[in-house]
Amino acid sequence: MAEKMTGAQIMCEALVREGVEVMFGMPGGAIMPFYYAMYDYRDKLRHILCRHEQGAGHAAEGYARVTGTVGVCVATSGPGATNLVTPIADAWMDSTPIVAITGQVSSAVIGKDAFQETDITGITMPVTKHSYLVKNIEELPTVFKEAFYIASTGRPGPVLIDITKDAQQARTVPNWDVKITLPGYKPTLQGNRKQIMTAVKLLAEAKKPLIMAGNGIIMADATEELRSFAERTGIPVITTLHGIGAFPEDHPLSIGMPGMHGWVHVNRAIQECDVLFNIGARFDDRVTGKVSTFAPNARIIHVDIDPSEIGKNVKTEVPIVGDARMVLMAMLEEMPQRDTTEWMHKIREMQSHHQHRQQYLVREAGTEDILMPHDVYAALTRIMNERGKYRVATDVGQHQMWAAQLIDWYRPRTHITSGGAGTMGFALPAALGAAVACPDETIWVIVGDGGFQMTNQELATIVQEGITNIKVAIVNNGYLGMVRQWQELFEDRRYSHTLLTGPDFAQLARAYGVCGITVEQRGEVEAAIEAAYAHNGPVVIDFRVEREVNVFPMVPQGKSIGDMLTEQPEPTATA
Repeated sequence: MAEKMTGAQIMCEALVREGVEVMFGMPGGAIMPFYYAMYDYRDKLRHILCRHEQGAGHAAEGYARVTGTVGVCVATSGPGATNLVTPIADAWMDSTPIVAITGQVSSAVIGKDAFQETDITGITMPVTKHSYLVKNIEELPTVFKEAFYIASTGRPGPVLIDITKDAQQARTVPNWDVKITLPGYKPTLQGNRKQIMTAVKLLAEAKKPLIMAGNGIIMADATEELRSFAERTGIPVITTLHGIGAFPEDHPLSIGMPGMHGWVHVNRAIQECDVLFNIGARFDDRVTGKVSTFAPNARIIHVDIDPSEIGKNVKTEVPIVGDARMVLMAMLEEMPQRDTTEWMHKIREMQSHHQHRQQYLVREAGTEDILMPHDVYAALTRIMNERGKYRVATDVGQHQMWAAQLIDWYRPRTHITSGGAGTMGFALPAALGAAVACPDETIWVIVGDGGFQMTNQELATIVQEGITNIKVAIVNNGYLGMVRQWQELFEDRRYSHTLLTGPDFAQLARAYGVCGITVEQRGEVEAAIEAAYAHNGPVVIDFRVEREVNVFPMVPQGKSIGDMLTEQPEPTATA
């Protein structure tokens, strides 16, 4: 006769059976039985105690983004669970596979406004692939197996499991002989053959084709297939913000990032192309600009594993529902070689007229020592790529766009950012998850002074866990920089509540037991980055940069991507 187990023990065993090695969380009343059982699994399940549940959720995201497996976060009921809503929504928008486990008040008092009761399954319904409220211990093996399957298959995303305290405390002999039967949930992996042949024909006949590669390429592990396809066809490749790393930027067919802060020549190529092959991107508004003016001459092929994305934002002529890797493999079998030299030459000619990397570094006389944001990125990309084995987690704002533009990206899963939700505070905890997953690599955090002040308490987690491979670069301009930029350009320079004070970040880091460095001059940048590498432990570098530098190019909201601002306006007085 098999031994009875508590629901909490079954939860631990289910996680082990799913291959989970680490989870990020914080205990509390309704989830305490799970933590009691976890003690006996401490040699199999590593738990990282975060300082805020939001940090735990973002850490699970960072772990998932670099490994391609499901990240796990844990919280108690009520405020613990609601603090997970932001990372769950972030994971939903960016198609990141996580399973969030929350405790719930005992089933006898559900609906009675018990202490720390919140309807978390109701709250998260719009931002999860699926959510479970488990009141019966017998359901646990099935629920956990289904949750991990749903989170990781099709278009990945977050799944919530909310478990009442009495279900965690009850005892039963678990039935592990679980078969997944989910009527209505059958992700399509193989693309429709007829549509694939139509797409091949369109691309073979196109005079000015483009490939737009998105996050779907990275999630499908399709980077090699994408490269083979591009080289077979000679078609130029653009990579979206989340597609960065899907195609190496030193490849002769790589032309850069599109959209609001993409390159002028990329957006102009989109506006001129005759066939746009979008694979694994969702035509986000930050890519398309004003939709009615987007790619006006293009016949559009859209490959996506989520059928609801096709035709949602942009009219699609050839829809293909399927896994990016499988579709590319099928297309490679049929695709003839072709010559696009003339088209590529035209794009490079457009590019030569808009070299913003160089424009950013132009200095006026007398400003040689002023630390510009671009000095930081130039040194970072050079040193990181010389040393290799790095990944970068960026927060949200100006520094995020500069990182996408100015760092050279060569490998998938090295650029971790919050795209769809644009969650300030994402970077540091996401880097924590990435650092746990990749202990032999250096994880750089690039963050603004605004985002850093939202989740910097996770430095305490990093120290407590003995994590040494995180280095933090704060691009500190004393503003909520991207909001200030919009106020300057579009709101008559009314700097309403964007001036931002903060502590001495290097001293703050030292208070946590972390090495802190302050950089105020251009000539100090490289030495600080080298010192961060030399220090065997986490480091925070406070780069105090010129305060009112803007991100260019920029497409104003509601405008066509053909209408880009490319010039820095006259400097204004500090608000």
